[in-house]
Amino acid sequence: MTEVYFQYFNSKGALVDRCTAVIADLSEARAHAELVVRSLIMRPGPEDWRHWVLYVSDDLGEEIMNLPFASILGRLH
Repeated sequence: MTEVYFQYFNSKGALVDRCTAVIADLSEARAHAELVVRSLIMRPGPEDWRHWVLYVSDDLGEEIMNLPFASILGRLH
């Protein structure tokens, strides 16, 4: 089990999520990251999330994975 941390970046800056998750493997980290991204993009507001990326790191600060929000949102039509 590994404790992971989440940071969101776009070209203007970063947001650090103070919440953590304990995960067993990379597939669980990806599933949790997708839930985090979906919860953010579902919030009402004017934010264009297409240019944001979620970075997941371990308790040593090593990046485990990244998830572009656009991969969840898809393309504009």
